[in-house]
Amino acid sequence: MSIRINDVAPDFTTASTAGELTFHDWIGDSYAILFSHPKDFTPVCTTEFGAVAQLAPEFAKRNTKVMGVSVDNVEEHKKWKRDIESFSGAPADFPIIDDTSLQVSKLYDMLPADAYMPDGRTPAHSATVRTVFIIGPDKKIRLTMSYPMAVGRNFAEIMRALDAIQATDGASIATPANWVPGQDVIVALSLNDAQAEEKFGKLDIKLPYLRFAKAPKTS
Repeated sequence: MSIRINDVAPDFTTASTAGELTFHDWIGDSYAILFSHPKDFTPVCTTEFGAVAQLAPEFAKRNTKVMGVSVDNVEEHKKWKRDIESFSGAPADFPIIDDTSLQVSKLYDMLPADAYMPDGRTPAHSATVRTVFIIGPDKKIRLTMSYPMAVGRNFAEIMRALDAIQATDGASIATPANWVPGQDVIVALSLNDAQAEEKFGKLDIKLPYLRFAKAPKTS
């Protein structure tokens, strides 16, 4: 069964570059981003892990932990991290887990259930392991993204999506297309105009069902 938004993220325990980790325990009361790669020492993946390393302070500001998945072992990951740090100019301090068994790839429906890694495999054998999951402190899936092998992920969009998720979690609002923090938000239809104005202030009503308001202040 595929992983759907609002499913509880499957838990797992595995080796990583930060030692043995149990996923739910590692998340704790933070948000988390799980992002996966088909193989170490591959060009697009190196640029992506480099982007994550550079964004570490931004993730920390958002109470968000990041974990990488690659279908290689911890010793290979540690060697690859040196390349990532050399390329990005930033320490790759986030854990990268050992998924040589495909445990996590299968739990998160990144590969067919009967997938296997032949001797002499290439990244093409694990090509579908190119996904992003944003997970809330309640351990539920908030967002999923999948990418083809040739397309590097847009981490500005991942960060924007994380901001939107955190802005709307538990709030009676949504974000419009291309929203970025500081812009107006959409008021939920569960509130009538009077309730919405009492909660959010003056409304900018574009259509009866499309009402904008200033984004609530966050602490």
